[in-house]
Amino acid sequence: MVLEVFKNTIVYRIMPDSIDNSLIEEICGILRNNGLIAFPTETVYGLGALISKVDAIKKIFIVKGRPIDNPLIVHVSSIDMFIELVENIPDRIIRLVEKLWPGPFTIIWWKKSIVPDEVTAGLPKVAIRMPAHPVALELIRVCGEAIAAPSANRSGKPSPTNAEHVISDLFGLIDAVIDSGETIYGVESTIIDFTTNPPRLLRPGALPVEDIISLIGESIEIPLFARGYCEAEYAEAPGMRYRHYAPNSFLTVVETDEYSSGLRNVVKKIREIVELNKNRFSRLAIICSSETCSEYVDLGVRIYDIGSRSNLFIVARNLFKTLRQLDSDNIEFAVAEGFEEKGLGLTIMNRLRKASGFNIVKT
Repeated sequence: MVLEVFKNTIVYRIMPDSIDNSLIEEICGILRNNGLIAFPTETVYGLGALISKVDAIKKIFIVKGRPIDNPLIVHVSSIDMFIELVENIPDRIIRLVEKLWPGPFTIIWWKKSIVPDEVTAGLPKVAIRMPAHPVALELIRVCGEAIAAPSANRSGKPSPTNAEHVISDLFGLIDAVIDSGETIYGVESTIIDFTTNPPRLLRPGALPVEDIISLIGESIEIPLFARGYCEAEYAEAPGMRYRHYAPNSFLTVVETDEYSSGLRNVVKKIREIVELNKNRFSRLAIICSSETCSEYVDLGVRIYDIGSRSNLFIVARNLFKTLRQLDSDNIEFAVAEGFEEKGLGLTIMNRLRKASGFNIVKT
């Protein structure tokens, strides 16, 4: 059903278990007319334009306030659609994506000329994935062509994990939003460049890099920028340059090299930082794991329990929602606990470090 119209933005409610193809066809009509649509994926909501609509692709950058040298990810609904967009793709890559797609895995490979330079920021490579969300897959299938889409938020802000986040950021700026409820993973896809030897991780995401290594049977380079310690020299894929995922509040991340023995030191340092800043800020907050949140109650600041260290899937899923909640609660200064860089911990730390503008304290 059509819920309502926000200025020029139509909001459609289409749930994965009850897809109305007449609405999907209507939305494809908007896209074919150079429109911009926010749509759900299993990771975050995307802001999409048909890959053939260069004028619409240019509008994505304008609407988001996105630097033009920051490439987009192309979303496909089939392996055949993927093959149509890339040059000389080897069988080993085909076998890999057949195992991992649909899912939160983005591959970088050499593009064909059919992919506009506006999508790739003029680079000869293209980032492609097949989302594991029934609504996204049906949208691409019915439209009959790939959709180029970054996350559906203002550039630099936390990515949207529900339609309300999209409306908050892009109200009246885009043609339509497909509301399908909360996303599953809450963080973006993992991006790996397979044009290099060894393959190189450009952005950790919802699929742990260890899982990919076990499938391909070879090492993957993990640069410092992929860990979130610095910006890349230039953007080969989303999330590599510029401040990302940032709340309005000043954010500090406190880390240790050994969480099993050093977590107490993290807690102690966070308490010190909060006490030192109480006279500078009136609204302070701590983002902490379930295991340690009780350690901060006496400080009299806002506490956000992001989830247990034993379940990093939940921590990752809560991350962007929590960063957005800082803004909703008008928090001025926040301190976040770090997490061990294993599995989804690498993804969580990439996002936290970037969200803080690399304001990191080591204990």
